[in-house]
Amino acid sequence: MIIRFLYHGSAATRNDAAGGFNLDFMEWTGQLYADCPTAAAEVWIQAPPERVWGMVSDIFLMTELSPELQAVAWLDGEAAGPAVGRQFTGRSAHPAMGEWETVSTVVRCDPPRCFAWAVGDPAHPAATWRFTLTPDGDGTRLEQWYQMGPARSGLNVAIDAMPDKEAKIVFVRLREHEAAMRHNLEEIKSRTERVG
Repeated sequence: MIIRFLYHGSAATRNDAAGGFNLDFMEWTGQLYADCPTAAAEVWIQAPPERVWGMVSDIFLMTELSPELQAVAWLDGEAAGPAVGRQFTGRSAHPAMGEWETVSTVVRCDPPRCFAWAVGDPAHPAATWRFTLTPDGDGTRLEQWYQMGPARSGLNVAIDAMPDKEAKIVFVRLREHEAAMRHNLEEIKSRTERVG
């Protein structure tokens, strides 16, 4: 199984010493929250995108995969599937940040290619998450992507309390998301390939 961390930060900060891109691990960038740093990971799954889509577009599956996300619920009931504009609540818990609840809006729903949601105001989100599915041979290349900000989030409480440590706080949180994405992709791959 190959799960590869794709990138972290901006183009200016993700170059390796040889002048090319180093896409195999997250490196220190010193980015701040206002930089809207991103992270992504990908995996190849031996299943068609149509089968993988059922996993990534199921918001309830994420509560099974994530130690942080505790519960989700569609705001307008469970009857319809995912669609652009549908909203759901997410209840999360973290040892250092406590418990919180957010409202997310589906901002992209293109079966079986892309599923994305914005946390908070979709025009100015606190975070954006996305799954992208690309046909690749007899399988699917699945990418999970995350962008921090631009709107404030719970992380800003820690940043406000320790502004001199902002870059470290941002980096640690991105590392947590990197680990979570790797775990999510491993589980989605395993579950999808078992079904096939």
